[in-house]
Amino acid sequence: MIIQKFTVGKLFTNCYIVACPETKEAIIIDPGFEKISEAEKIFQFIEENSLKLKFIVNTHGHPDHICGNGVVKRKFQTPILIHEKDAFMLGRLGKVVAKFIGFNYSSPSADALLKDGEFVRFGKTTLKVMHTPGHSPGSISLIGESEVFTGDTLFAGSIGRTDIPQGSVSDMKKSLRKLANLPDNFRVYPGHGPTTTIGEEKQSNPFLYMDW
Repeated sequence: MIIQKFTVGKLFTNCYIVACPETKEAIIIDPGFEKISEAEKIFQFIEENSLKLKFIVNTHGHPDHICGNGVVKRKFQTPILIHEKDAFMLGRLGKVVAKFIGFNYSSPSADALLKDGEFVRFGKTTLKVMHTPGHSPGSISLIGESEVFTGDTLFAGSIGRTDIPQGSVSDMKKSLRKLANLPDNFRVYPGHGPTTTIGEEKQSNPFLYMDW
């Protein structure tokens, strides 16, 4: 699996290009850029590596993870995928929310809605959708053979905020337990900050064990 990270936007969001090395089919996870210069670097990587972008996948619907959806969709004619419980954050309502908190761009409506246990397939690569709410009602993690893209659920040494609209402490606890049950060697690609592993987080991340 080819994985390339780009850190973009005013909140330093991790945007990932994930590709099948054999077929060159790829997805983009969380294109949270607002600047054309950031988009161009990502597009250059796609074109230089002859990748065929198949899907835009949002780990959740917050503006810093979805505000580049429209630019990507227009350029590559690529459908937008998001969990059904965060779909309301895209489209017309999402535009109002994005503007209210200072984002100039929002996202078109989703083209397909994801559910827990479904699969995102591109080339010979498959990522399984795990519903991991808490930061938002429709937050997901995407699970591969030895990697997991956790969005704003699990970070290196920390977790996503739950003290925001639609956040839930009880849901976050359950989601963290799900992630902690993955093998220790799984590499964690979070929505912000550095990569880590499930094993490292089980040893050092206090949020995985604290009684809130």
